[in-house]
Amino acid sequence: MKKITSLLAAILVLATVSCKNEGAKPAEGETTAKDTIVKNDVSRIVSLNGAVTEVIAALGHEKNIVGVDVTSTYPESVKTTAKDLGHVAHGVSIEGIMELKPTIIFGTEKDLTPDLTAKIKASGVKAVIFKQEFTKDGAKKLIADVAKELGHEDIKAVQDKIDTDLAGVTKPEKAPKVLFIYARGANMLMVSGSGTPIEAMIQLAGGENAITGFADYKPLTPEAVVTANPDYILLFDSGAQSVNGEAGVLKLPGVDKTNAGKNKKIITMDGGLLTNFGPRTGEAAKALNALLK
Repeated sequence: MKKITSLLAAILVLATVSCKNEGAKPAEGETTAKDTIVKNDVSRIVSLNGAVTEVIAALGHEKNIVGVDVTSTYPESVKTTAKDLGHVAHGVSIEGIMELKPTIIFGTEKDLTPDLTAKIKASGVKAVIFKQEFTKDGAKKLIADVAKELGHEDIKAVQDKIDTDLAGVTKPEKAPKVLFIYARGANMLMVSGSGTPIEAMIQLAGGENAITGFADYKPLTPEAVVTANPDYILLFDSGAQSVNGEAGVLKLPGVDKTNAGKNKKIITMDGGLLTNFGPRTGEAAKALNALLK
């Protein structure tokens, strides 16, 4: 009887200790099943946004990218190491994505069509759709958001580079007016109004958008160009090439009647650099700023 009583007492002591320790924090360096963080499998990444691709590469995970969309042009090495799946708006197919056997798919709200988004979510593959903001802080947030999904904690250097580059932007007393023309040949010409990524970049670089009377993009008209009377006309490199370079830009409707046309102030830059708003945001603003002189 005495032995049984002693045994019961021992069991009670163990139970009490167990209950007290149940909510206790593990010692430093220890983990519990509840606290263990399950990281995403990022061994095979499909990135459907140029800025996201830049972030992945900047954080040292480029080797894991197996597929990209057409806007993923930087770093240039990704063009040879990952499959180009086409344009998310009309070229990327769920079949093409699945052929690459991805373990995770990254994209942004502004790029993905509802149809492709639904198919990606139904595929069973982990998908992360980021909301992108076209500001300096938005670029930093995108870096942090992508890094979190990659299980990558050291992002300070990548974020700090944006501030370092922006510190090199010298804004003039009077901001020059910049007209951005999106060109895909002489028959496809659009001008940027307010609320576009390119407007945000022009402002970061110390300029102001020459057209503010409407939002987004509208077809170029001679009247709009003359009324805007920009000091500079800005195009993507590819856009300028599609209209036969600077000489072709100067022949576009209304351009010859503007200050930019008269003074031949035509600027062409890489489209991804100007509008991605990823790790190279400050670099882009600094480069454009240097041309607005």
